[in-house]
Amino acid sequence: MAEQLLHLVFGGQVTDPQKLEFADLNKVDIVGIYPSYTEAEAAWRSVSQANVDDAMTKYVVVHLHKLLQPEE
Repeated sequence: MAEQLLHLVFGGQVTDPQKLEFADLNKVDIVGIYPSYTEAEAAWRSVSQANVDDAMTKYVVVHLHKLLQPEE
């Protein structure tokens, strides 16, 4: 079994499409936590594609495993 490397996918409306400042933190969409980058990327691609026509909506993948174990 592959090592579990947690990744978080979330996003929402931003104040500027060139930045990652969310317009309303109460409306941030938490897509989910995934055990691998491959699964997180697939979720990110799906939700990003669903919002492709809205330039003010942005989704990201966060490497939780790097935050939880920064020495690795």
